Amino acid sequence: QVQLVESGGGSVQAGGSLRLSCAASRNIMIYSGYCMGWFRQNPGKEREGVAAIDRGGRTSYADSVKGRFTISKDDAKKMLYLQMINLNPEDTAMYYCAAEYCDRGSSPKIFEYEYNTWGQGTQVTVSS
Repeated sequence: QVQLVESGGGSVQAGGSLRLSCAASRNIMIYSGYCMGWFRQNPGKEREGVAAIDRGGRTSYADSVKGRFTISKDDAKKMLYLQMINLNPEDTAMYYCAAEYCDRGSSPKIFEYEYNTWGQGTQVTVSS
């Protein structure tokens, strides 16, 4: 079972930046075979896909974050990242990383139902 641990959340002012990290457990033998994603959720709202990356490095983003967020991964370190710039109060949420083993040629998975493994989340708060 994959275990994921997010870090890097915090409180920033509008226009600021944060870099989220997601560490995968060591028992992943072939981390590079996983599709990964970042999601966010506010209380009482559905979890929404923010960014996703497939095993080949192709990416997909929600329209609301295109041009501001960048997802990346380091297979050797078993790490997933989300670089966020020009943050605004609407970006405030609990951010989660997710992982799912995927076949070669799979597209980035940006929907919640496509993942079975989740981290515990890291809070991002953006003040105006």
